[in-house]
Amino acid sequence: MPRVFEFDRAIVRAPARSVVDGLRADASAVPDYDGVVREHAAYVAALRAAGVTVEVLTPLEAFPDSVFVEDPALVFRDGAVLLRPGAPSRLGEREAMRPVLARHFETVLELGDGEYADGGDVLMTRDAAMIGLSARTNETGAEALAAALARLGRRARIVETPKSVLHFKTACSLLDERTVLATWAMAESGVFAGFEIVVVPDDEAAAANALRVNGVVLIGDRFPRTRDLLAKRGYAVVPLPVTEIGKLDAGLSCMSLRWKRGT
Repeated sequence: MPRVFEFDRAIVRAPARSVVDGLRADASAVPDYDGVVREHAAYVAALRAAGVTVEVLTPLEAFPDSVFVEDPALVFRDGAVLLRPGAPSRLGEREAMRPVLARHFETVLELGDGEYADGGDVLMTRDAAMIGLSARTNETGAEALAAALARLGRRARIVETPKSVLHFKTACSLLDERTVLATWAMAESGVFAGFEIVVVPDDEAAAANALRVNGVVLIGDRFPRTRDLLAKRGYAVVPLPVTEIGKLDAGLSCMSLRWKRGT
């Protein structure tokens, strides 16, 4: 089995012009469309440079947040799960993702009515998928997702996301099979017992949403202290522009669906 951060395939969706109307906590922080496009292109280029073949889907103007493809689906080498995003405006994204998943996977499981779960609340580790309860992932959805993962031969743990955090992975990411990058709030929550925790500086909390892809760690270029912290620990760090994407309360992990094909 490949390690959980080893990938050779990914799906992304090009940002629609409507992305400027995407969900965000600060309505006054309006992203620049051209800036989002440039940041997304840099992200795709970084995935390809890391050895990943990337399929770029066409924009969905009806769904401003559809660039964040990880929220409506999860993918693995032996199957996929079509999720049910917790934000009502995003529910239609799963229908657009359905034929995409069907092209790549023989097994596509689905969550049902009332079972809400966002992919941004799911952190894959070596031993289990950690499913964080949040404003976008309810207990019913988490339990249904755990059952779906069991059908794909994967264990799951349902955990609490700190109340101030939008998505579980907003505040943490996997650096290797036994090390996570996290905010102080997430580190002190106790969910990562048994892991080594690298804590991001308080003024760089958003850096916790990094993305390990094969031999590199992608992080936002606005977080130099975190970059230096990881580099000193021996990680190959690739900084990427995230200023406009960050205005949409988003980060690096949510912009792609990643898996490694079976051999």
